Amino acid sequence: MKFVIVTGMSGAGKSTALKMLEDQGYFCVDNLPVPLVGKFAELSFAPKSELNKVAIGMDVRTGLSGMEATLEGLKAQGYVFEILFMEANDQVLIKRFKETRRAHPLVMNGRVEDGIGKERELLRYLKKNATYIIDTSQLLTRELKAELDEIFSKNKGFQNLFVTVLSFGYKYGIPSDADLVFDVRFLPNPYYVDELKLKNGNDIEVQDFVMKSPDATCFLNKLEDLLDFLLPNYVKEGKNQLVIAVGCTGGKHRSVTLANKLYERLSAWQKYGCRIEHRDIEKDAHRK
Repeated sequence: MKFVIVTGMSGAGKSTALKMLEDQGYFCVDNLPVPLVGKFAELSFAPKSELNKVAIGMDVRTGLSGMEATLEGLKAQGYVFEILFMEANDQVLIKRFKETRRAHPLVMNGRVEDGIGKERELLRYLKKNATYIIDTSQLLTRELKAELDEIFSKNKGFQNLFVTVLSFGYKYGIPSDADLVFDVRFLPNPYYVDELKLKNGNDIEVQDFVMKSPDATCFLNKLEDLLDFLLPNYVKEGKNQLVIAVGCTGGKHRSVTLANKLYERLSAWQKYGCRIEHRDIEKDAHRK
């Protein structure tokens, strides 16, 4: 029996996650009041129950009073369950509420920011005890689906850390959300090669040019070794979202190539969720 409690911040994608789990064959119930959680678990785990995969949605709309005691009671009875916590940063949540023109459930006539602060406090216990934390601040819907498939369908390991590898151009500024920034302007620049100037780091010709430099492979090896040390420690610290920015002058050739290669290596680890983004790859073309 798989019994999953889906919870998290309003606007972080809890309802979307429930729908995706339903598509995976889970019997889903949303907004189940806390007093009914114990009874629902009892029925779900009953020997004659026909259910083998269950997900229930819990959030501040129905109140969370008594949730800690309820979950501790489930553990005492020997029920095995997992908690999926949907997270996003405050700025993203505020933006989503404004775009949908919805009020926050905790402050129907007040400021969204105040509601988010109150909600984080109410959800502190659930987040602390979460089995999985997925930060959707930078995730597309298809990327969220891929993450849930990895966890609940393919049963792969999950380290509560999602990594974004981001290429950028220094002349357009360092990404404000970058946690780690690496400068690859020391590598030979394809921009000064006529047949490569109008191509980018997604083209094999540019990749071959950049990677034929011994320094490129050496840099990647050292960076991979560094991340192999850092990422598990970030997980221990409780970090669940990491942006690794790789920059060159224009964000078109070297940074794109190295970001792609780093993404390939991190994906091969199969330890963390990972995505690739090229922020400035088309900006030179737009200016012409």
